[in-house]
Amino acid sequence: MPLLALPFPNIDPILISIGPFAVRWYALAYVCGILLAWWLARRIAANQAYWGRTSPITPVDVDDVIVWCALGIVLGGRVGYVLFYQPAYFLDHPAEIFVLWRGGMSFHGGFLGTVLALILFARKRAIPVLSMLDIAAVVVPMGLFLGRVANFINGELWGRVADVPWAFVFPMAGPEPRHPSQLYQAGLEGLLLLAILLFAVHRGALRRPGMVGGLFVAGYGVARIIGELFRQPDAQIGFLAGGLTMGMILSIPMILAGGAAIIYALRHPEAA
Repeated sequence: MPLLALPFPNIDPILISIGPFAVRWYALAYVCGILLAWWLARRIAANQAYWGRTSPITPVDVDDVIVWCALGIVLGGRVGYVLFYQPAYFLDHPAEIFVLWRGGMSFHGGFLGTVLALILFARKRAIPVLSMLDIAAVVVPMGLFLGRVANFINGELWGRVADVPWAFVFPMAGPEPRHPSQLYQAGLEGLLLLAILLFAVHRGALRRPGMVGGLFVAGYGVARIIGELFRQPDAQIGFLAGGLTMGMILSIPMILAGGAAIIYALRHPEAA
């Protein structure tokens, strides 16, 4: 083992196993992320001062929309992974599409699935769509943080070969030390982005519908591209033209869309 490499902790991906029933860290990350998002979204919805007017979303709305979001995350994440990362494999093995417990989720697909679920729910409840998207945007980074930590525990989505003192030798990635890019992404997409969005909320960003959502979408795009500089591309795709990765290409439209949402919000008056 190289001198400048840390031994991988080799945490069992299965947290608890009782007979055929097993609870995996990855699944637990999803569940905890959704529960934390529900808790924080309820608090934001109930705080009238954040909105500068009567909150357009009630805690009961948050209780009801969380199921829609969970379906959007799981279905969208799986469909996105199938279409963006391994379409040829799943075309030959269609039954494998439904084997979710083996992993294989795409954030960009889960993002689109959740946005669609939020839009449909907002229209059903006559809630302003941008405000619905804003409150959801604030809480997503908590789930992203937990998900990336679970990726590290699973020893998957590892980084590129590195000679930094904190590099790890991942069990399934060969003998070379690599960046723990999962932890980089947990910090950027999770903790840093959450801090930025909470600061924006406390500064009154929810009074301009679309502002917080735009900050999240653009911020995630930037954070993901930075993380991709250290992350090893998926083996079945590799590097694309110009040294880009699939994660980078899918994040560029997010930066553009987020920037457009921010400009839209700034051009409209703040709620009194």
